[in-house]
Amino acid sequence: MRIGIVAPPWIAVPPCGYGGIEAVIDSLAREFMSAGHEVRLVAAEDSGCPVPKVCGLPSRQISTLGAAVDELTHVVLAHEALDGVDIIHDHTLAGPLSRHRPPGVPLVTTAHGPLTGAFRTVYRAIAAHTPLIAISRHQAVSAPEVSVRQVIHHGIEASTVPLGYGDGGYACFLGRMHPDKGPLQAIGIAREAGVPLRIAARVMENEERDFFDAAIRPQLKPPIEFLGELTAPEKYELLGGSIALLNPIQWPEPFGMVMIEAMATGTPVIATLRGSAPEIIEDGVTGFLRRGNHQLAAALQQADTLDRRRCRQVTETYFSAARMAEEHLRFFSDIVAQGARRRASSPIVVV
Repeated sequence: MRIGIVAPPWIAVPPCGYGGIEAVIDSLAREFMSAGHEVRLVAAEDSGCPVPKVCGLPSRQISTLGAAVDELTHVVLAHEALDGVDIIHDHTLAGPLSRHRPPGVPLVTTAHGPLTGAFRTVYRAIAAHTPLIAISRHQAVSAPEVSVRQVIHHGIEASTVPLGYGDGGYACFLGRMHPDKGPLQAIGIAREAGVPLRIAARVMENEERDFFDAAIRPQLKPPIEFLGELTAPEKYELLGGSIALLNPIQWPEPFGMVMIEAMATGTPVIATLRGSAPEIIEDGVTGFLRRGNHQLAAALQQADTLDRRRCRQVTETYFSAARMAEEHLRFFSDIVAQGARRRASSPIVVV
């Protein structure tokens, strides 16, 4: 197949630091190419993914002002550049709503965020005419009126991730500096458990800065340490040396890439029983799922009883990049075949 992939315009593929969506797109593009398919990627200009990149805007941080214009411009350029492919896999919000796509080319889209709240109306409209992929079963069932065609969990190439030994004597928190991600709860959990905590998080947008200054900065005294945003090698070094990843999410997160990244290093995950976490973490095997800080603190004290080799094995088996790509390719083949059958059955009009 000739597969066109449209990434969001703001962050390079793969990302230098924060960027879960971009990391997934990078893995998919590489796996599709390795499987013998022709891949054409539309992504930020400085993207380093080793597949043919056909166009893209300069990478930039998402801003409230102009973000919609950036994405719309990116989508128009993307769809112009992808004429002649067999299928387009669009990871933007605007792309599936565009009427600028190449005629006759099927388009599928992945919902990386919630299908509820402010996005409910948008995704209901998208799903009415575009095959929609959800990234967890919880995400798919959260909005019954949105027609989800396929659920495909994210994956990671574990062989590129160094296996850690959890010998750093600390727990870690890794993610965006946002109340929904639970960094403040992570501090409370680590303190109650008597375990040092290292926090790695992006603090860039105004909302992130305000939350950090008001809620997190006053808590930063030993043994609580703030590291800022990390590169990929630094991230895996942090995860690999950690006793456990603390992921006390405060919202029904559709998927948590950081959880499978941690497990790839052999590090178990202590997570809130919300969103997609039960689909990723096997309680008592690859981590612990609990409700409330007190239960999570007690679980953190038991993290060293879990088998780190099993955490890695689960990632290699159930959350591999190869498995993720195979499921996408089967779905793409079905969509392309359906389109061919529709065209073959259409009546020929002689004028």
